[in-house]
Amino acid sequence: MVDIITQIKKFQNLNRDFKAESLIRETKILNIARLAKMLVDLYGQDEPFKKVGKHEGKEIELYLKELGGYITFILTSKKDNFKCHAEKAKNPVARIIINVKKEKILKVISDIIRSKHNIFGVIKLLKYLIPRKAKIKGSYVAALKLVRCLMIGKHPMYKES
Repeated sequence: MVDIITQIKKFQNLNRDFKAESLIRETKILNIARLAKMLVDLYGQDEPFKKVGKHEGKEIELYLKELGGYITFILTSKKDNFKCHAEKAKNPVARIIINVKKEKILKVISDIIRSKHNIFGVIKLLKYLIPRKAKIKGSYVAALKLVRCLMIGKHPMYKES
């Protein structure tokens, strides 16, 4: 009888630990999604949104492999309508997979966001695509349109005085 009670307590502790880890992971993913939305709202440029074209309304899924979570972005032609949420996409046109350690996820995302949305900023992405730190499955064009919308490097705050 004592063995059964201790096994139940161990199971409850494992269950509680699993729920706590899951909550922390979901919170990190939600914070990354909120940060992306906030940065685009505050510092985003209108030019890349105007070039979305036929991909407007399509879902792009960002999968953070180490965190085991998804962020879904919906492409739009107006910066004010930009939306993202922390859940798996229902019908993604493209999937971007970030495959780096937990500690480096923010560094990779911030490096992408701080780039300029011109051809040189897109070329800068190759340092993540070639070593497979980031992968694109599905439409490369739609994924690049999303990434260009996220890039805020042309904002005047990045200009040296």
